[in-house]
Amino acid sequence: MRRNAKERNMTALLAVLALAILAAVYALAMGGGTGPPNMASTLPESVTPVNGPIPPPSEPDPNSSLTSEQADVVIIGSELEGLYLARAAADEGLKVKVLDTRDAFGGQVLQGEMLFLDETRDDARRLLVQGRAKELFDGFRNGKIRKLNEFQQYFDKLIQGIPVEQGIRIDSIEQLQGQFGTHRVGALQYTDREGQKKRIESSYWVENTDYAAMASRLEVTRLPGLEQFYGQSRIEYMSSGMMMKFKNVDWTKFQQHFNRLTPQERSQKYGYGQVDHSYAIGLTGMTNRYKPTNDRVFLRGLNAVHQRDGEVIINAFLIYTVDPSDDKSVAEAMELGKREIPLILDHFRKNIVGWEHAELNGFPNYLYIREYNHYETDYVLKPSDMLGANMFWDNVSIGGYPLDLQGTSANKWGIEMGRPDKYGMPLRSFLLKDYDNVIMAGKNVGASAIAFGSARIQPNTSLAAESIGVILGQIQGKKKLREVNEADMSALHDYLASKYAIKLAGVTGNNKIAGWTADEIAKLDTGEIVYAQYVKKRKQP
Repeated sequence: MRRNAKERNMTALLAVLALAILAAVYALAMGGGTGPPNMASTLPESVTPVNGPIPPPSEPDPNSSLTSEQADVVIIGSELEGLYLARAAADEGLKVKVLDTRDAFGGQVLQGEMLFLDETRDDARRLLVQGRAKELFDGFRNGKIRKLNEFQQYFDKLIQGIPVEQGIRIDSIEQLQGQFGTHRVGALQYTDREGQKKRIESSYWVENTDYAAMASRLEVTRLPGLEQFYGQSRIEYMSSGMMMKFKNVDWTKFQQHFNRLTPQERSQKYGYGQVDHSYAIGLTGMTNRYKPTNDRVFLRGLNAVHQRDGEVIINAFLIYTVDPSDDKSVAEAMELGKREIPLILDHFRKNIVGWEHAELNGFPNYLYIREYNHYETDYVLKPSDMLGANMFWDNVSIGGYPLDLQGTSANKWGIEMGRPDKYGMPLRSFLLKDYDNVIMAGKNVGASAIAFGSARIQPNTSLAAESIGVILGQIQGKKKLREVNEADMSALHDYLASKYAIKLAGVTGNNKIAGWTADEIAKLDTGEIVYAQYVKKRKQP
């Protein structure tokens, strides 16, 4: 029997209602309902889901789309010095990660090709280099680590097993209330080179770039720089260097010729200098005769190393008024160098025996950056600490090297402010003031502008970084870095000596300012007294 239209409509409506009820029952059985599927499984482990009605939707979590991870130590930047901290901390069992804001790895050494290594020695010429850096410096001295690929192999071994992300951009830094200071860095949000947004938490953060990529974004106090010493109104840093690379140099001919000259002949042709089978130092009479085409560049005395096979790399070309934090400033400086260095090569061909057929061997990818801003640390090293051979209960390095202030536009040659024997570098000079967990590595060491002339040298801050990495591993789960006291440090010094052959305690140096008055010491620290000049006058009756 056929149903009328009213009956057919009623049947269809009942069918729709039945399907809706079945769908709802199925959704509830699958954990659905009106909320998101499996909601409890999306909560962090530390959050307990509550019973009861589902709350209304909240504002979107800005971190919800971020890839997130945790580490014990995060190193910002890939300069050599901070990598020693990374290696030591990893070897001590900590989870370490390197985030580099530069597109290419290795900073001053691999990208700037600053492959002329300055050793640290005391007054008796005893080597002060300790720790992992000793392998590098020994290899350089004996000729086994001279070329770029050999340095790359050393870096590869140093960073083996430690994850590195290159070319990241820091988006934001999460700052929390500190336990010991005003602040603590909790996490960092960044964008990787593929454009993915990420977030990382860490117990400790290490500033290891040559332009304070992370530290400059914190609430920090900049210490006066060389502009104060030279009476300048604007900030200026020590000159940057651009390494000069040459090939087809007849080094044997050069060496033999130089050393066969009489002292008078040598002085007339080359000025002061020394040449042996590996190094050429000075030759300032010859370099002074070169007239640069631009006021921003200068050729000083040579620090040249024979890399083997007629290849030579030289640290002697200075570029003034470079801002390491400004990519445009760095790029402009590189262009200045690329225009000037071919002219310097012509000068060398005409004036150095054995260099007649020398050619350019390319250019480095980056500059040798000597200095950026100095930020206040818990203890700021002073010239009197160095010349006074001060040792500290919390030594993390034994330093040495002249107080060498490289040139600026105000003083193109620079100036040496004194020669320490040896001195201690305390942990406190690597802890950023008012921050519980920010460590300053390498050229970011806490030192006055004058003291920085010595503190900046690689063996000094490399040893400090390695020691701090070991200390972080040893105190993990026991206490914070700023809780380490003298008794703790004594035990840590013993551990560093026994396991790593790093000697930081029981070291004494020659105090070169013994008997000086408080006023004299104050003037030494401000630069009003230049030690090398003043000490001669002071000894006079």
